[in-house]
Amino acid sequence: MRRSLLACLLIASLGLTSCGQPRVYNDLFEANADAPYTLASGDRLRVIVFGQDALTNSYSVDGAGRISMPLIGLVPAQGATTAGLERAIESRLRGGYLRDPKVSVEVEAYRPFFVLGEVTTAGQYPFVNGLTVQKAVAIAGGFAPRAAKWTVDLTRVIDGVPATATVPLTYPVRPGDTITVRERFF
Repeated sequence: MRRSLLACLLIASLGLTSCGQPRVYNDLFEANADAPYTLASGDRLRVIVFGQDALTNSYSVDGAGRISMPLIGLVPAQGATTAGLERAIESRLRGGYLRDPKVSVEVEAYRPFFVLGEVTTAGQYPFVNGLTVQKAVAIAGGFAPRAAKWTVDLTRVIDGVPATATVPLTYPVRPGDTITVRERFF
């Protein structure tokens, strides 16, 4: 009798521990948490070439991950940081166009993020700094009546590979992320 009661309590306690908010289950997410921002298709950049007003402009990263600049043509931006892109542009300009170019690159507008599943208005939304999953769901009109409201699935491209993890509502969102709100069972 006592063993069966203990077994029932053990099973019930295991069931209750699964009700809490789970941590991120994907090691890639934790390793990438402090990684610098890398550029991708959909980002709009402000490129400033000091002393060269004709080259200073806003450029969009195209579907192939490149920007097109006067004189030097297509410059790969996919996966580069802004500092890395600055060096690449300076190197190309130094190759026969300018003697000692100084370039600054800043992100003017980040690529959008996506919210899918059990939300009022699923879709694509412009990224804003300081965004968490909870704020992203609020931007999408809030949870639908049948939504699981404790965790969501977040898909992020890490090192060129999409990775999905279950994350809490307080988890930070990055540009290009896809948030999927699941349907609850009861």
